[in-house]
Amino acid sequence: MKNQIQKRKSGIRVKWKLLAFLLSFAAFMLVVIWVFQIHMLGSFYRNAKYRELDTISKILESCLGTDALGEAVESCAKEYDTCIRIFKRTEGNVFVEAASADVTSDCTIHHLKEEKLQYYYKQTLLGDGSYTENNEIDQGPGHFWAEGEAKLFEVFDRDEKIYGIVHNLFVTSEDGTQYMVMLNSVLTPVNATVKTLKTQFTWICLTLLVGAMVFAYLISRNISRPLVEMNKAAKQLARGHYDADFKGTGYREICELGDSLNYASSELSKVDSLQRELIANVSHDLRTPLTLIKGYGEMMRDIQEENTPENMQVIVDETTHLSDLVTDLLDLSKLRAGSRKPAYESFDLTETIRDVMARYDRLVGGDGYDISFEYQKNVTVRADRMMLLQVVYNLINNAINYAGKDKRVRVVQALRGESVRISVTDDGEGIAPEDIALIWDRYYRVDTTHKRSVVGSGLGLSIVKGILELHGAHYGVESAKGHGSTFWFEIKYEKTEDIGGNGREE
Repeated sequence: MKNQIQKRKSGIRVKWKLLAFLLSFAAFMLVVIWVFQIHMLGSFYRNAKYRELDTISKILESCLGTDALGEAVESCAKEYDTCIRIFKRTEGNVFVEAASADVTSDCTIHHLKEEKLQYYYKQTLLGDGSYTENNEIDQGPGHFWAEGEAKLFEVFDRDEKIYGIVHNLFVTSEDGTQYMVMLNSVLTPVNATVKTLKTQFTWICLTLLVGAMVFAYLISRNISRPLVEMNKAAKQLARGHYDADFKGTGYREICELGDSLNYASSELSKVDSLQRELIANVSHDLRTPLTLIKGYGEMMRDIQEENTPENMQVIVDETTHLSDLVTDLLDLSKLRAGSRKPAYESFDLTETIRDVMARYDRLVGGDGYDISFEYQKNVTVRADRMMLLQVVYNLINNAINYAGKDKRVRVVQALRGESVRISVTDDGEGIAPEDIALIWDRYYRVDTTHKRSVVGSGLGLSIVKGILELHGAHYGVESAKGHGSTFWFEIKYEKTEDIGGNGREE
């Protein structure tokens, strides 16, 4: 165990794992920013320009053959900074310019010769009515530094290339007239923008990494501090200090963990206390028969006249009581370990209870106990016969041990729907409401002052609980202080023909 603890200590602390996670996340975000914001900036920009041209084409297509065409051309040219020329096919397959807008100084389509127009026409035919071409625009010194234009282009490098997009397509209007639409847009160089973004990216990297480290440090302190305190408290709990306080602060999960550990500590404290009480009580129960056996044995050895059947019977009774105690302790251990399994069979439960009643003839005849059994008819159940016999026996023993002055114990068998209820009632002092929930605990004893049981070992209710839960049976207790107690359980019975009549046995 010590080696396992030392091995766990060699693991990575929460704050370092958190730091590594946040740094990894920051690095991932930086890679994403680099790829999409810088590396693919040109691609995104070109695609945006192509989408603009498609948008313009759709707008113009809706206006072809109408009086709104000229206004639409001017509006689109200014809004999208795009040159536009529209040709209309006339009779004799001659194209005549129908509308035009020139808004850029680098316009290509407005300075085309006849041969170039024919070239675009043929390429559009070959392209099934659509053709797009990228042309490098000459950016000689006269273009960039012309008066009135220097400030517009001074941000670009002289070595950068400027491209113009020529988009040509055929469109047929609603009246059947064919048009050729020519669009020309300029791709502004993005190298300078990329350089600016790279500089910004460097600072973003430094800021994110430093921020991630600071953020990880602050969060790890808030998370690890209550965990460290809980770890210290857990070590105290391991040493048997059940008053260790698991303070959970900060986060909901840590608070819930602290509450759970405090509850576990409280329950362990109860178990430890009850276990100590059990050991003390069992030790007392073991010591009493052993003392009697030893005392009577020595007396019979030393005094010949004391070697009588009565004294021998005392030794036999105490040996039986000692054997019962050991057997019950073993049964408890087996039930707790889950090694004791029911052997199901169909048997007469009523007859089984009558067999149990026969065991109390000595108490009824010699000690004045009134033990009765009431039932309507014999009932057959499918269960482990020996286990249910033990349940009934222990419930009757418990009732005898806590019976009142009248020493009356009543066993009742009653049918309830598909189940049969067996209840055992005594007229003793009863159980306080706060003790009822704990009465089935294997360590619990209502009377804190230990007294020896009249019959049995005093561990019967714990065994009853384990057996009934193995069978999936319902069970409970009805009691009030000063009004006795009724312990009951219900189990399904097999519906067969009546094999007995009404009865009351004593």
